[in-house]
Order: sequence, then structure tokens, then C-alpha cells
Amino acid sequence: MLTLAVDHRQAQTTDPRPHAVVIGAGFGGLAASVRLGARGYRVTVLERLEQPGGRARVHRQDGFTFDAGPTIVTAPQLFEELWTLAGRRLSDDVTLVPMDPFYRIRFADGASFAYSGDPDRMRAEVARFAPDDVVGYERFMAHSRAVCRIGFEQLGHVPFGSVTSMLKIAPDLLRLSGHRSVYDVVARFIRDERLRTVFSFHPLLIGGNPFRASAIYCLIADLERRWGVHFALGGTGQLVDGLVRLIRRQNGRVRLGVDVARIRVEHGAATGVELASGETVAADLVVSNADSAVTHARLLPETQRWSPGRLRRTRSSMGLFVWYFGTKRRYSEVDHHTIMLGPRYRGLLADIFDRKVLAEDASLYLHRPTATDPSLAPPGCDAFYVLAPVPNLAGGQDWRALAEPYRQRIARILEASVMPGLSASIVTSLVTTPQDFQDDFQSYRGSGFGLEPVLTQSAWFRPHNRSSAVRNLYLVGAGTHPGAGLPGVLSSARILDSVVPDARVTA
Repeated sequence: MLTLAVDHRQAQTTDPRPHAVVIGAGFGGLAASVRLGARGYRVTVLERLEQPGGRARVHRQDGFTFDAGPTIVTAPQLFEELWTLAGRRLSDDVTLVPMDPFYRIRFADGASFAYSGDPDRMRAEVARFAPDDVVGYERFMAHSRAVCRIGFEQLGHVPFGSVTSMLKIAPDLLRLSGHRSVYDVVARFIRDERLRTVFSFHPLLIGGNPFRASAIYCLIADLERRWGVHFALGGTGQLVDGLVRLIRRQNGRVRLGVDVARIRVEHGAATGVELASGETVAADLVVSNADSAVTHARLLPETQRWSPGRLRRTRSSMGLFVWYFGTKRRYSEVDHHTIMLGPRYRGLLADIFDRKVLAEDASLYLHRPTATDPSLAPPGCDAFYVLAPVPNLAGGQDWRALAEPYRQRIARILEASVMPGLSASIVTSLVTTPQDFQDDFQSYRGSGFGLEPVLTQSAWFRPHNRSSAVRNLYLVGAGTHPGAGLPGVLSSARILDSVVPDARVTA
């Protein structure tokens, strides 16, 4: 994997291209940088951590490699496009392997559902649980296809900078039940409660509660079926390193360990950034891949910031507790992706999103990358991470005190179900809590995915990709349109092609 050193060199003033400064080296910032470089800009990426990737950084410990964040690659054509813009092929730098099944969904009673992209096998799986729901499943997938065609293919890369743009899609939103929740729409087609869970859980992958996330997110089922679910050999960090190499091939710069204190604004336009060190970096435009709430509440001058009241009214996604661990044995019966559902669905989500209490039960996402790529662990060993949705920091939990007891609780759940003998097999361990999300990523309320994907925080109602308050300021990443998840984040960078002037034309 590419080792990246902090670059303290001053900008090369002999380069005549307009200068774009990108705050944050998450996937949104890196994708934006490649696109701006292809459009004639000299790009400087400023990342406060000591490695690129943001939530997609990599942990290495005791011979194990752990992807810190995203592990599911969907819509790989969005990555292909970035490599093409830089004159390369994705396969030159990264090998994507299709997952089959996509996930194994395990219920609290031990029953499991193999979720794949094969229509015949999916019909058979549905029939195992509820034969009468096969027709309803087909109808739901047809609905998902219609939503994906409009919500992702037609509108996913379209900026919503005006009320008019929102009004234009209002008829489509109503026709596709965008005003309803994902769960409500799934329940229209499918009667079996376990299958309703299987086909409504997807919003959790982008920080949403299926019982109130807009039904537009029903598109994920079709998106996965059509373009598959993939894993990058070597881990998701290979995609991060590949993007950094593309930026450098475009003569852009990636500076690590550099903390942006504020965005400089003169006469209503962004003119660069000021670093915590006091250094000023001038720019013709600024792109923020920082948390959108933090961008508007802390990085901008006081006169352009969100008011404290507006900040309080925002609805943040849930928090995440992630335990990374390695075992001295292999658990060959555990799939690459396992979703382990607890005994409650609606009640647990109400605890997390509404009551913001840490429940005794849990639903878990168990990731075993060594099922596909054994090189991520020493010989004969397995690498894992297990993720539990938990309340964000608005719940008031003290994670410094709770982290270890909660990790032990998760370990007991795993050991009693799919990983017998776990406690005696662990050889390395590391945890990340919502407090770490706030401290490391400057995530408002320590949320895992930025703003919650509800209708009133979607499209025009979401922070705009082109700032409406400051000229020459643009936003990318999970907290802006279209939202979280790799397809959403990469699409937010794609929107820049529509709202940022092409430097090759304006030069």
C-alpha cells in the first residue's frame, strides 16, 4: 500500500492554472480533486489526519490490515470514470472482486437469508420464508428499478441549487412515494415481517432509519442488483491510494497532517483557507469535504455561518461503534458480509434514533475481508470488523467509560452465535466510538454519516453542492446532495462538473 509523507512545500507559483483548495481527503474530496484536475485546475488537498481517506482510512496492527470505514463498493462505474478522466484504467491500480452473495442476513433465531444479485436465487430465498410474497418481491424490485432510474441515474448527479429545481421533480417524488418511508413502501409489497426487514434495512448503510428515510432510497436494491457489490483486493484503502496517485499524476498535491481552521471569505467569495498553524493558502475556489454542518457552523466567518438554532434543528445520522479484531484461527463458515439482526427491529431503531439510549440488544454488521483476501491477516488468521449502530453524541453517552463493556457485550453476541471460541482466539483489538468520529473526523455530534437522509434533508433541502452563501465555495461528501454511501459521495463530486467553471475554457 502506498506510504504517503506530509508535503510542506509551498504551492508552485509558476503553475499558471487556477488554484483549487480541497478541504479533506475523504472519497468526496479525492474524487473532486481528480475531476478538478481534469478540468484544468491546480489542486491542493489539505487533510488534517496523517493519512488520506477520512472515514476510509486504514488501520494496521500486529500484521492485520483493517479498513476503517466503507467496505462495500457499489456502482463501480463511478470509480472507472475517475480513472478515465486521469487517462488511466481502474484495473491498472485496483482489482475489484464481485461478492456472491452480497450479504448473509442472519436473524436472531438463527435463520438466514442469502441476499444476492441473482433473480432466480432471490426468488427461491423469498419462497423459503414466504411463498406468497414472491410476487410482491417482484413488484418491489420493479418499483426499485423505476426509483433507481430517476433517483440515481437521472438525478443523482444533478445539483439542486434552487427551489425551482426541487419543484420540477416533485411529481416524480410523489409518484415514487418519496414522501413515504422505505419500510412503508416495502410493506406495501411484502407481508412477511422478516422479509420486510431484509428489503428495508438498506438505509442503515447510509445512516438512515428505514422507518423514516425517504422511500427514494428503495433505489439501493436495484442499484446493487444491476451493478453488483464488490470488494477491492487489499482493502478499500487501495482505492484511496489509487486516487491519490491520480491526483499526483495530474500535478496536484496532497498535504497530510494539515488542519484547516477557517475558510477565508472576501467580498462574499471564498479566497482560500487559513490553517491552524497560521499559514494562509490562497485559492480561486474552495471545495469542502469536511462535515457539512461543521463547514457551515465553524469554518466560515461568523456572518456566513449557520445560526445556533439552525444547527440544533439539523437531524444527524446515528453513531457507529466499530470493533476491529484479529483471530489466530480462521472462521471459514463466516461469510465476507454478514448482517446479524437482533431480536428487535423497529424498537431498536427507535432507541438509537429517537430515544438515543444504548440498548441491551444490538444488530451488527460483521465484515470478514479475509474470506476474500487472506493477505489482510497473517497466515492462518482472520481479520474482522463488527459495526453496531448506536446513538450519536446527542445521547450523552460517555464512550470513554462505555467502550470496553460494550465491546465485551458484542463479543458475547458473536461467540454465542457465529464465532464459537472467539474470546480465546483474539490476538489484536481496536475500537472506534462516536467520540472518535467527532475527535478524528470533526463529525458533528459524532454521527457516522453526517445528516440523516430524511426527505426534509434531501435534494434542495440538503446543503447545496454550490454554496448559496459564499461564491466560489463548493461542498462534496456525505453531508451534501445526494448523500452518504460511496455512490452518493462520488456523485457529489460529479456534480462539480455542472457547477464549477471549466478552467480550460475560462483560462
